Amino acid sequence: MKTLIHIVVGIVIGANPVWLCAAEQDPPQIAIGERLFLETRFAQAYYAQPDKSDPALTYTITTRDPLRGAFAGQTMNCRSCHLVDEHGKDAGNRTYADYAHTSPIPERNDDHHFTGRNSMQLVNINPASKSDVLLHFDGEFNSMEDLVQATYTGRNFGWLPAERDVAIRHIARILREDDGQGELAQEFGGSYTKILTGTAKDIPEQFRLPAQYRIDVKTATDTQLFAAIAKLVSVYVNKLEFKKDSQGRYVGSPYDQFLILNNLPRQPQEDETANVYSQRLLQSIDELKDPKFVTAKNGNFSTHTQAFVFGAAEMQGMKLFLRRGDNKQRGGNCVSCHHAPDFSDFGFHNTGLTQLNYDEVHGQGSFNKLTIPDLKQRNANYNANLPRTAKHPLAREHFRSPISQEKPGYVDLGMWNIFANPDFPVPQKKLYRHACALAQTHGVKKCSNQTLLPYTIATFKTPVLRDLGHSDPYMHTGQFTNLHETVAVYVTVSALAKVGVLRNADMEITRINIGNEDVDSLVAFLKALNEDYD
Repeated sequence: MKTLIHIVVGIVIGANPVWLCAAEQDPPQIAIGERLFLETRFAQAYYAQPDKSDPALTYTITTRDPLRGAFAGQTMNCRSCHLVDEHGKDAGNRTYADYAHTSPIPERNDDHHFTGRNSMQLVNINPASKSDVLLHFDGEFNSMEDLVQATYTGRNFGWLPAERDVAIRHIARILREDDGQGELAQEFGGSYTKILTGTAKDIPEQFRLPAQYRIDVKTATDTQLFAAIAKLVSVYVNKLEFKKDSQGRYVGSPYDQFLILNNLPRQPQEDETANVYSQRLLQSIDELKDPKFVTAKNGNFSTHTQAFVFGAAEMQGMKLFLRRGDNKQRGGNCVSCHHAPDFSDFGFHNTGLTQLNYDEVHGQGSFNKLTIPDLKQRNANYNANLPRTAKHPLAREHFRSPISQEKPGYVDLGMWNIFANPDFPVPQKKLYRHACALAQTHGVKKCSNQTLLPYTIATFKTPVLRDLGHSDPYMHTGQFTNLHETVAVYVTVSALAKVGVLRNADMEITRINIGNEDVDSLVAFLKALNEDYD
């Protein structure tokens, strides 16, 4: 189950570069981070009844028939919602995502049986080069460590909002009392006390933590222990990346091989933004006189059923993807939110999906008529409007809920729930910058929390598009099981935005100029971003 770091190097045979991938042993901090990622005893169900398993893990829920759970007979861990190769040929690899529309979570008699949103893939989720990245679809977390701590003590692990302190004490006890006899301990070097303290002479070198990651388990407080393991898990998750060469350029997909074959620019120059690079790349493609296409002789897939190709259809889709549309020029404008080479701007946008889904359930025009409180009204009645927290464990999460016929007015508004929310102080500086940037595209000159809140309605984080074949179903709702449905929805929402009936329409949505006849080529291009992630 261990994850290896892949070093990709290039050699030249004739006129063509050949890329070789060699596996290198994980550094100790990554290996121990993976062990903690797999640990099943931190869950509330284990705390409550250590001799019983969690029914939520009996099956791995998929968009088709369920599979026997990868962790059946145990309790929740991080990997339960962020799978890789646990189901192999039965369901294909994952890029640290699951197969469900929304993920099952432990039962706590609070009407929460599934997460509210789809499980976003973790590979490339937090690039070291991006300083302004927020995590989760609504930007709730300022850093990976914040996310890890909230996950271990949160509802996905079975803990209720008021149980954070209990959760931390329980996790610290598991660390201290681990006897080194379990399967993970045997695979990863011994007991937590031994490995985390890191000074025993008989610790194998591959598990001997560098000094900055060690903590004396016997003398550390519960809070210190908890922070130490969150740091290790964060290092592990932050190092989950798609294959790159020694210069940091992607190499694993047919798209990447197309750029290599045609000597096209593969990454931004120093001080060049990803947005500017993407337009430079499009210009280079437009100037390409005799493109060399990728065929089966250039590579093959072992974890995808498609052919390893990049041909005329993929090139046509790439041009649509990178080209900004307007009233005169056809263009998908996808690149406005999905900058190459990462294929995400790691920002927040309203794709219009919330309105489409709400109107489908409650009637055409219902979302535009929905009363959404302003900042003063929202914060004055926290329990009625905002998400549950330790300070407000009884909040009704009115605007962070799945849409339901039985609950008119309940909907998920994404970033709106977290922006200027006093219970989430840490990410506010970054959220403010993102919200101000969105508002300025609408002509707002002066940013303030009050003026910005309406521009956060139904905005969600931009996912990474690399290797989409290993992270279906799609969108924050997980409602689309294939890429044709996913791309086609933008034809619909762009039409609504252009006639002014899409509430809080992202200005980039109005610049989409494609029709249903363009969907196939765009899908072909997106599939060319797949690779054999392992």
